[in-house]
Amino acid sequence: MRHLRRPVTLTWLGMIAEQAMRAFWPLWTVLLLAVAPLAMGWHELLSTEVFWAAAAAVAGLAGFAALIWGVRRLHLPTRSQAIARVDAVMPGRPIAAIADTQAIGAHDPQSQQVWDAHIARMAARTKEARAVEPDLTLTDRDPFGLRFIALLCFVVALLFGSILRVATVADVAQGGGPNLVAGPVWEGWLDPPAYTGKPVIYLNDIPAGELSVPEGSVVTLRLYGEVGALTVSETVSGRATDAANTTEPQQEFEVTQTGQLSVLGDNGITWDITAVADTPPEVELTGPIESDAMGELSQPFMALDDYGVASGTATIALDLPAVDRIYGLQIDPDPIAPVVLDLPMPFTGDRTDFEEFLIENLSEHSLANLPVTMQLEVVDDAGLVTTAPAEPMILPGRRFFRPFAKAVIEQRRDLMWSKENVVRVDQVLRALSNRPEDLSIEEAPYLRLRTIIRQLDRMAEFGMNDEGQAEIVEALWELAVQLEDGRLADARKRLERAQERLAEAMRNGASDEEIAELMQELREATDDYMRMLAEEMEPSDGTDQADNSENTMQLSMDELQALMDRIEELMQEGRMAEAQELMERLNEMMENMRVTQGEGGDGPQMPGQQSMQDLAETLRDQEDLSDDAFRDLQEQFNPGQQGQQGQQPQQGQSGQDGEQPGQQSGQQGQDGQEPGENGQGGQENSTGQGSQGDDAGENGQGGSLAERQQALRNELQRQRQGLPNLNGEAGDIARRSLERAEGAMEGAEEALRDGDLAEAIDRQAEAMDALRNGMRELEQALAENGSGEPGQGTQQGEAGGRPVPGARDPLGRNVGNSGLSGTDQELLGGEDINRRAEELLDEIRRRSGDQERPEIERDYLRRLLDQF
Repeated sequence: MRHLRRPVTLTWLGMIAEQAMRAFWPLWTVLLLAVAPLAMGWHELLSTEVFWAAAAAVAGLAGFAALIWGVRRLHLPTRSQAIARVDAVMPGRPIAAIADTQAIGAHDPQSQQVWDAHIARMAARTKEARAVEPDLTLTDRDPFGLRFIALLCFVVALLFGSILRVATVADVAQGGGPNLVAGPVWEGWLDPPAYTGKPVIYLNDIPAGELSVPEGSVVTLRLYGEVGALTVSETVSGRATDAANTTEPQQEFEVTQTGQLSVLGDNGITWDITAVADTPPEVELTGPIESDAMGELSQPFMALDDYGVASGTATIALDLPAVDRIYGLQIDPDPIAPVVLDLPMPFTGDRTDFEEFLIENLSEHSLANLPVTMQLEVVDDAGLVTTAPAEPMILPGRRFFRPFAKAVIEQRRDLMWSKENVVRVDQVLRALSNRPEDLSIEEAPYLRLRTIIRQLDRMAEFGMNDEGQAEIVEALWELAVQLEDGRLADARKRLERAQERLAEAMRNGASDEEIAELMQELREATDDYMRMLAEEMEPSDGTDQADNSENTMQLSMDELQALMDRIEELMQEGRMAEAQELMERLNEMMENMRVTQGEGGDGPQMPGQQSMQDLAETLRDQEDLSDDAFRDLQEQFNPGQQGQQGQQPQQGQSGQDGEQPGQQSGQQGQDGQEPGENGQGGQENSTGQGSQGDDAGENGQGGSLAERQQALRNELQRQRQGLPNLNGEAGDIARRSLERAEGAMEGAEEALRDGDLAEAIDRQAEAMDALRNGMRELEQALAENGSGEPGQGTQQGEAGGRPVPGARDPLGRNVGNSGLSGTDQELLGGEDINRRAEELLDEIRRRSGDQERPEIERDYLRRLLDQF
């Protein structure tokens, strides 16, 4: 069989290399250990007797023993062994099968035909033969890693020595060692500064001519032989030299300028050295300063240097001429020390050119919300300093929305501005607290305000020192925060405490009575928190937006109650893992409501904002439809499986016809599904999703899905026609992406009508990818054209009871207000992210390897694995 010659030959050669490696690894280990000291020049420092003793020990004993050991253990493989190794990796050992003879039935024609068919099949299989890679690992034979130690010594010798020194072994062996040392020879090294990261240069290997080195490099020269036979002449150090200095056996100096370096005498040499000066670093701000509602600032900057920036600082100082000198700022301020912040440096990687963000929260500093200048300064390892021009800006601070809290913060600012404002601050706070019934504040913050006023009275009479000022400033900050958060913060704490107690009960196991008591506590805390949240969201301008907010909050409350009912039911059934998952979703919903609360109205929406919201809704509907199509595909090939695998409610999902989660839970007995299993509950029930034994492509389900797909395509077409006119490349890409999404939807619709669910799911995936890309480019185009801010948040709920912050993509990620996947929020939070991702991948792998599943479903699952 000629086709076996190449794989067998290659396998045979690999087996020879394998045997040679296993037999002679001690020999090349000894050789590397012997060459390493020779390259470092150790033999030049030894006497002839010591040299011969070392050579006999290494070459005569260790080397000879390793050679004999290798020869005795070397067993050259035969071609039959190579054939057997190739045959062993193929199923059924076809090469051996061809060489077999029929033991029985050789005279039976029918038996002979079966044997001939078997031989023909095995012969065809031999054409798939491939060469077998040799096993060159030596871990079992060298458990202590001696070969790696020898290799490390050899590499170090190459870096810090010279392989040319091995040639001098003959001179030492002939007894010329002392004469060599006494002869007029020299050695030299040039060591660049450590911060450059450049290696040491062995001058004996550098030919005469031009040589560029970093400024500050250290030159070390050693002169051997009679004193005066060799001299050194140099103009690179700038030092004063005399005859004694030039003939010293060992010399060391630093390269500070461009000049010449010469070794004069026998075999002399001269270099024209160019001292390359270190360039100073550069730093600059790359964008405007940004901040969030809590006052955390983010300032982007860029820094670069030829060898790397060592450190940097940002100095924030008061810009007094830019301050609006009104009210408490009219008088001259007390000395305010500049704020010096360390610039963040990359932990890993290159520092020669990088961009970073300076992130800090200076809300409580006296410079918060005042005009300041920010000046960046960076230093490199050479000690060169660069200071960027000061940039004027307003230092961000925490934003307070309640008028009373804003007034307290203003008086706190005036008091930090100057101690002389103590009388004025005292008078203003007294005026604010004159009629407490008109302030609508709680008793606790009012009593704290009265305490602060009494302290200010004493300080206004006897004077204010630094300690008293710091105490009042801290008290005013705490009062403003309490006034801003109000009762909502206390309600939030009660809610968190109830959630923690319930989570502890899930972990430790609790009786039905304890579960009922803890769930009642959670419901009461949630009711209080939602009621206060609704009060906080009511606008104060007298418009009718409060009714809309109240309706939105009512929808969210219904969903929360349904989730809590389901949590209690799962706990009573002992399904703690599922209950814990729903509890995490409940915490996320409450966190989303807390973050959105207090941002105030955004006014009328811009056309670009409305387009982004409409596209986000279309994307979520397409994701729901794709999920339903996949469930129909599973039900088509595994009847009854969906009814046995109840899924958990998805956050923010409700029936498409307006059913609340509580209504869906009442259908469990009819459909065999858990509440909130599908985001299209109403339509799925009407199409018979819970029934078994029906073909999804023929019983009307495919038609229902196709109609929903057609409705989505028509809606996307309407949204495309209503897009605002946006100039630039991003706008063109957004239009083309949405057009491609519409085409993919049309293909999915045709596949659904034909009953080809697998093809429909592929087209739906293309549509969702195109939609996400189009929304991303549309958001970029809106930012470039200044058409609103599509990334801003909306209200907590929308018509249909679907909260925007809770919407998720098929992987469980929050899609955000723009509908884009892959936000910076964690999938499950904390340490469970990797575990959950691994569980999902393991389940997909298990199903794709299940031979009892239909081939079309396993093909789809394999494509999923290729994507992730």
